[in-house]
Amino acid sequence: MSTAGRPDESAPVASDLAASLDDAGLVRIVAAATGDAVAATGVLADALETRDTAYQASVVPVPSTGDRTTDADCTVAIGRPAASADLTIGCSEAASTVAFDAAATIASPDPVLALAGTVAAGDTPQGTVLEAAEAAGIERRPGIAVPTADRIDGLAHSTLVTGPFSGDVESAGELLADIDADATDEETRRTVASLVALAVAGDSDGIERGADAVERVLRPYVGGPFETVGGYADVLDAVAREQPGLAVALAVGSADTETALRTWRDHGRQAHAALASAKTGRYDGLFVVRCGDPAPVGTVARLVREFRSPEPVVLVVADGEAAVVGPAGKAVGETTRVAAQAVDGDGGGTPTRGRARFDAEGTEFVLAFREAQ
Repeated sequence: MSTAGRPDESAPVASDLAASLDDAGLVRIVAAATGDAVAATGVLADALETRDTAYQASVVPVPSTGDRTTDADCTVAIGRPAASADLTIGCSEAASTVAFDAAATIASPDPVLALAGTVAAGDTPQGTVLEAAEAAGIERRPGIAVPTADRIDGLAHSTLVTGPFSGDVESAGELLADIDADATDEETRRTVASLVALAVAGDSDGIERGADAVERVLRPYVGGPFETVGGYADVLDAVAREQPGLAVALAVGSADTETALRTWRDHGRQAHAALASAKTGRYDGLFVVRCGDPAPVGTVARLVREFRSPEPVVLVVADGEAAVVGPAGKAVGETTRVAAQAVDGDGGGTPTRGRARFDAEGTEFVLAFREAQ
């Protein structure tokens, strides 16, 4: 299958992005509906405001085209392809890292926001973003990466992880029933982290990726507008998928955090409920998950691939929509586009993520996707 036109074949380095922004009078940002893309948008928006450069930022979920609606001097696509983009970042790497390095040439970007975006992307924090965060006093501590001081609430609604405690406050409470869940000493924090790690290991059916993925929720960085940076990442990602405008406001520091937390809780409950009731099928190289409606298919696909799938590519199908997650090298977005076209739908994405909308039966899309692989 051809992969011509993949957006990151010649991804610009941060210096190229910085130069383009520096020369522009009006910048348009087209971001994917992900926590990383929204965080990168916030980092760039802050830098542009520092330089008094006009900009328009919008979150446009795939497969919407993200075509040009304003006559901008520079259009930057973040975490997704866009036909009108002059530059595309974040389709094969954390967009927040590139945005931070570009912004640092013209301003003093927020390392906590960039760090949260990196965590949301599933990348290990390192390099200039981590150095700047540590210089700003951001440290790691024992415990779990949730956005709330209430660990039970945070664990039940987290979408950084899935386990027997997910989606239900009572189940999360049972996991921590033998300790003082409100205690803040280091020993209690370590115990909570150990209990979560063991519960996830016992629930993931030996999926090796789960051992790596669970690290995102353990020993978190502390700082920012929520209890932990990882919790901030989780909220950004959930809100980006549910209320994109609120997500951008959260990234630029003008959103009500309580509203964002309510959205995050609702999203987490829906994702874990959909996962709990889903039907699955295994094929060579593909794991298919069929959910009821409504279902946040993008979040479900990520959780399944990280913690449940024995195959490298995960396809989640709900009523008239699908999400696909896979490793680099599988041309997931292109495969999704071809499959969607085969059932008269719309699809697309990046090398590792795909989204589609269609009017056909879910089974038809699954067959089309398998044929397109």
